[in-house]
Amino acid sequence: MQARSESKYVRISAFKARQVTHLIQGKPVPEALAIVDLIPRKAARLVARTLRSAVASAENAEHGPSVPAASLTVREAVIGEGPTMKRFRPKARGMAGRIRKRTSHIKIVVTDEA
Repeated sequence: MQARSESKYVRISAFKARQVTHLIQGKPVPEALAIVDLIPRKAARLVARTLRSAVASAENAEHGPSVPAASLTVREAVIGEGPTMKRFRPKARGMAGRIRKRTSHIKIVVTDEA
């Protein structure tokens, strides 16, 4: 049985968030949650929130049997790039510097299959 969760338009660069998801891919859920809780990064908090949502979906499944969190593994943890907000900052001599505020889509799939 699979359960998935997505967080869209999260205000963090996909490059920074991918560093966290590479650490939890393929790990059991209790171990993945422990890893994410100990990493001192903004991306870790956002990934943990999405992971907990996927685990809750698996535990409270409407279609099919509910599964305890201890028997789940992280099958897929993907960070996709969302839209980029473009802003400008005034620079010297009438110029403008571009600022890119990047967003991400976080998708996590947990499963009880080996």
